[in-house]
Amino acid sequence: MINPEEIGNIVRAEQSLWWFRGMRRIAFALLDPLIEGDRPMRIFEGGAGTGYFAALVAARYRAPVVTADLDAQAVRISSHDHGVPSVQANLLALPFPDRSFDLVLLMDVLAHFAPGEDFRAFRECARLVRPGGRLLVRTSALKIFRSRHSEFVWERQRFTPARLRNLAAGAGLEIERLTFANFLLSPLALVKFRLWEPLVRARPASGLQPLPAPLEGLFYAALYLESLLIRAGLRLPFGQSLYLVARKPERA
Repeated sequence: MINPEEIGNIVRAEQSLWWFRGMRRIAFALLDPLIEGDRPMRIFEGGAGTGYFAALVAARYRAPVVTADLDAQAVRISSHDHGVPSVQANLLALPFPDRSFDLVLLMDVLAHFAPGEDFRAFRECARLVRPGGRLLVRTSALKIFRSRHSEFVWERQRFTPARLRNLAAGAGLEIERLTFANFLLSPLALVKFRLWEPLVRARPASGLQPLPAPLEGLFYAALYLESLLIRAGLRLPFGQSLYLVARKPERA
């Protein structure tokens, strides 16, 4: 579960902050090729928070989206502010039948589960995917990037590509794409997280603060460039986040 204090910060930041805008572009670079024309789709997002991203997905692909989150405040915001049907539920026991959805999204959720519990959550969400359907995961990557923000939001672990491959294999899914993201800004992040924050003895705090306009534009441009590279099929070798696209076999 995320720190409830972060929900308000997300509401204020998710429409305009460079990180959210850039990461959405990367997510859509991976999702767009998966959408099969006018074929009807049902989409589920687990741990969807405020539902803002789910609302964008529903509009972009003209498909019904249902979400779930453990936080009651987030569920209310999703339903009332963004018009996305949302249920309050634990990702370890979701109230939906097997094979209910064509596409399942898990965006920055797995890091809030303890090792071991993450597999249970992953497998529970994979259960909802129909044969031939897909699961898209974004999660924080590599322990070296753990920060004071990580502590504030109650992040319990960070992932490697090998760990995501094991989760997918254990849930019976076939990996189609696996790439790092937020690669170009990684050197700056390492300086901040490994040098500056320890030096000034920074306390845990949200990192969702607006930057001066020139920096906002520069940082967004870095993620925009990454979205173009990923859309072209490149796999980024390093970064602060990981994206996984996995498919449930037709025979499943």
